[in-house]
Amino acid sequence: MSIVKLNNRGVRSVTAFGSATSGSMTFIKKLTASSSSTLSFVDGSSDVVLDNTYKEYLFTYKNMHRSNGTSFFQFDMSVDGGSNYNLQKTTTFFYTYHNEGGGGDTTVGYVDGWDKANGTGSQRLSNGNNANDESTSGYLRLFNPSSTTFVKHFMARSISNNGVYLEDNYAAGYANTTSAVDAIKFEFSSGNIDTGDICLYGIN
Repeated sequence: MSIVKLNNRGVRSVTAFGSATSGSMTFIKKLTASSSSTLSFVDGSSDVVLDNTYKEYLFTYKNMHRSNGTSFFQFDMSVDGGSNYNLQKTTTFFYTYHNEGGGGDTTVGYVDGWDKANGTGSQRLSNGNNANDESTSGYLRLFNPSSTTFVKHFMARSISNNGVYLEDNYAAGYANTTSAVDAIKFEFSSGNIDTGDICLYGIN
């Protein structure tokens, strides 16, 4: 007797399943850092699309490395083509970490001041990196940025190493604007982006 049925048939008699896709993803643009103060994606500039063509945009960043000192990888949004990045945001940020030496040194951390309550300024995506072999990789998802009805939701996850710690970072929130967001910038809290790639995709 079949326990699970599909279209009233036992699973053993099913020869194929239909595809279950959430939509198609289209590559738009890749930016590569080389001692760059910021990496910015501006709609209509250098083949960047950040408008109502897609309902969701995905940014993937790989091995983002700061030029010197301890600093934090972060991003911000603009509604005027990147002239100003001063949108008010309400966000949350937390991270988990694990000591590479083991010994039970693990935790889930929430740090007041790393998120915003209708505040301005860049939103942190990861904790700090210190050494030459440390970097940050992850993704940022931006939902319906061209809407003139809704605020602009985003969510991000980043992996970074900081000293002897692996850090798994989570950020989410919204920009409190009903104007269309048409530019995104990435940067470190201090110093240039020494190396790293960021790719932009559109999702329908």
